[in-house]
Amino acid sequence: MRDFSNQEVLNWKAFLQIKALESKDSRLTHFYNAGTYHEEIKLKDIDFVALDFETTGLDANQNSIISIGLVPFTLQRIACRQAKHWFVTPEDKLQEDSIIIHGITHSDLKGAPDLLRILEQLLDELAGKIVVVHYRRIERDFFDAALRSLINEGIVFPVIDTMQIEADIQKARPRSIIDWFKNTRPGSIRLANSRTRYNLPTYPPHDALTDAIATAELLQAQIHHHFSPDTPIKKLWL
Repeated sequence: MRDFSNQEVLNWKAFLQIKALESKDSRLTHFYNAGTYHEEIKLKDIDFVALDFETTGLDANQNSIISIGLVPFTLQRIACRQAKHWFVTPEDKLQEDSIIIHGITHSDLKGAPDLLRILEQLLDELAGKIVVVHYRRIERDFFDAALRSLINEGIVFPVIDTMQIEADIQKARPRSIIDWFKNTRPGSIRLANSRTRYNLPTYPPHDALTDAIATAELLQAQIHHHFSPDTPIKKLWL
């Protein structure tokens, strides 16, 4: 079993209790009051939810969320029947180059709600679970920036980042003499490339719900190959 312990681990349970007292928005207060797991709880005993956003760009301060996908799961199964997907009206304009990437067009967003209309439902889906993402700078930063714009209050919550896990695995992998001679670079940690290393199926990229399911499957594979179901959550959350 590999040990990728975080050097500094926040006491998330206590931190969310403080946030519940400080929050001025009732939806966020309810979310924080749901709390989180004790840091010693084992991965096999946790309810996760994989979360993915599609956005109009990569800058959380200038771009915005246009699609949200999530799916609850455990180490044993993925609850596809409980998966959720929303299109969201962006706060900025759709750009042609982003449309090429995610394939979401103006017609897809016609009549879509703004984030505030689905916020309570979204938070209820996440509350009390461990959120799993692939590259936390998207989901955590964009969610925080969006709420600061909409309700003048950001959001923070613990996540497991499958991209960070894969980066740590690649960094810890011993390099052979041939690797040094050829100056071989570590493998890609993009979602699709990471899944390939575990012989997981190829899915069409840049669909929020599909990517959420793909992220859930990736975490299950990472834990199976590199950790243990008995690993405490404090080893992986950020």
